[in-house]
Amino acid sequence: MKKIILASQSPRRRELLSQIGLEFFVCPSGMEEKISSDIPVEVVKELSLQKAQDIFEKIDERHTAKEESIGDLKSEDALVIGADTIVVFDGKMLGKPRDREDAVRMLSMLQGKTHSVYTGVTLLTKETRVTFAEETKVMMYPMSQEEISWYVDTKEPMDKAGAYGIQGFCARFIQKIDGDYNTVVGLPVGRIYQELKNIGGIL
Repeated sequence: MKKIILASQSPRRRELLSQIGLEFFVCPSGMEEKISSDIPVEVVKELSLQKAQDIFEKIDERHTAKEESIGDLKSEDALVIGADTIVVFDGKMLGKPRDREDAVRMLSMLQGKTHSVYTGVTLLTKETRVTFAEETKVMMYPMSQEEISWYVDTKEPMDKAGAYGIQGFCARFIQKIDGDYNTVVGLPVGRIYQELKNIGGIL
């Protein structure tokens, strides 16, 4: 039975994997992201693959060093999950805000309108690689500048693509979504579970 490694430090992704009953190690990727496409669905797939490969290639190296986070796991016994999420509005890809001003800029664009959230996922073992992406459309209520300033001051937007967290304080500004809610949070775990069943030796 292969062991699962989540190549992300996101607490939201950890919660989602736990929610569907999976046991896993957390080993965040610290790689420098390199993008070769300007198509959102391809960008998140590419970045999720890079993150998964980064950790997969380091497993045996970490095993030799007996790193505590992944115990004595070897690459042939592992499945690595890499993921990346971006927000897209009017053809522009929005990652995490650089600073407060950037968060205000993003939210000012998104308020009162509909945008797309893409999450790419890679499931990687020594024998198999599965990479896919999911899209969910999000419609936000109009937000005043006072509401945007209040929300940014909560600090919640600063580590999130598009400068908001649908599962946090920003829930008050979400009018509706079209697609998988968990894709917006950062990990489409329903799709992941189905893909894991197809891989075999995991569940």
